[in-house]
Amino acid sequence: MSTQSKVALVVGAHGVIGRNLVDHLAALGDWDVIGLSRRGGEATGRVRYVSVDLLDPDDCARSLGALTEVTHVFYAAYQERPTWAELVPPNLAMLVNVVDAVEPVANGLRHISLMQGYKVYGAHLGPFKTPARESDPHHMPPEFNVDQQAFLEERQRGAEWTWSAIRPSVVCGFALGNPMNLAMVIAVYGAISKELGLPLRFPGRPGAYDKLLEMTDAGLLAKATVWAATDERCANQAFNINNGDLFRWNEMWPKIARFFDLEVADPLPMSLDVVMADKGPLWNAMAERYGLEPHPYEDVSSWAFGDFVFSWDYDMFADGSKARRFGFHEYVDTEAMFLDILGDLRRRRIIP
Repeated sequence: MSTQSKVALVVGAHGVIGRNLVDHLAALGDWDVIGLSRRGGEATGRVRYVSVDLLDPDDCARSLGALTEVTHVFYAAYQERPTWAELVPPNLAMLVNVVDAVEPVANGLRHISLMQGYKVYGAHLGPFKTPARESDPHHMPPEFNVDQQAFLEERQRGAEWTWSAIRPSVVCGFALGNPMNLAMVIAVYGAISKELGLPLRFPGRPGAYDKLLEMTDAGLLAKATVWAATDERCANQAFNINNGDLFRWNEMWPKIARFFDLEVADPLPMSLDVVMADKGPLWNAMAERYGLEPHPYEDVSSWAFGDFVFSWDYDMFADGSKARRFGFHEYVDTEAMFLDILGDLRRRRIIP
């Protein structure tokens, strides 16, 4: 396969997952990459971008109908909606629109990779069976991840291309303006706590501080995603992808606090979406004082997602051994991941 041309279409190229996937594919050197997003992007090296409204089937047909060279589709787009039921129509439609536009013209299409998550197991609804396994039964709908996979399974019947479903935990990496970026939540929360002379308090539910959970490093996820899309053993399979270790916030939180040279005080349940809503002017003043990159406050804050993650007062982890059995053996130390990302944000002048 390495001798054949490989052209990746990365759908959702500016999110935490998509951005790191584009970077990984570009670094491999034997891929041409086309990134899709509403914002488009500036071409560099073997990477170019296409601006498209994924919810508009006509725009998808116009913008993607000429991409005859695509061999692999990596789908990582997401549209936020206020309820679980409302998430289904737009997120299913975007996938359908991409496949409807690309599959008929890309005669060399070999694989479609679908990015999912632990919502497949009902992890967002409350305490669920842990460790979750790829063979676990689905839960009562609505659930757009399940509907997306069912669409691919049906569409693939009789086709020459295959699919894979990648299921990470909370994905941590660098990206701005993303509604699901836990690393940025922690970084900005810590920086503002220090600016106000406050200790770093865990803001989640009381029971969340000592439960077991795991993370997925965005770089590790990119490697696993490409592996699953190019290894024939992985055809038409789902894989949990996680760092490979477990932690509790009551152990991790003091280590994060030390990065900011902060003390840790007792946890205090509070909605970050509420208490951080008025911190825009303070953030702008900090950006000027410390010479930070001038990013709008809304681009560096994902408070609602932080509230969501910090509310898990139950264990949150899945069995990642299937990927190892199929040949993917990489892992990441989660403590090192958090500290590396925070250090990277400081080097980029995103936080002081």
